[in-house]
Amino acid sequence: MECPFCSARPGTILYEDELIRILLDSYPASRGHLLVVPRRHVESWWELSEEEKVALIRGMELAMEKLAQVLKPDGFNVGINLGRAAGQTVPHLHLHVIPRREGDCAHPRGGVRKAVLDLEDENLSLKERWVKNRLSGEEVERLREAFEQHFE
Repeated sequence: MECPFCSARPGTILYEDELIRILLDSYPASRGHLLVVPRRHVESWWELSEEEKVALIRGMELAMEKLAQVLKPDGFNVGINLGRAAGQTVPHLHLHVIPRREGDCAHPRGGVRKAVLDLEDENLSLKERWVKNRLSGEEVERLREAFEQHFE
């Protein structure tokens, strides 16, 4: 299977440098859901160099900064699924940055703990939500411009 992060479509890449990429999630849990991935194909946290670990955290901060600037969410969920038992479905490490808005689900309490407690997250229950949660072309362009302006 070809890795979707190593061979990411150019339209999904919002930012990249020598160590990381920031991508639009193809199955967004919320509007603006981004992924921060190492450029090097690695499956687990333990395979990353210290420099790559720092770059992922820097990428997380950059993603939150640009999402806050452009989409103005009320909060964020941030997480990494490490291993199949933890829900990792793509064998390339990736960090989720999920913008949250007041009222976007009926029961936000527990956040990422819902996965461990096996509670349904109504933001992820229907394929239609993935489609609804995708950003418009204009929103993607505004995010892309925000990332580009960061380094001018």
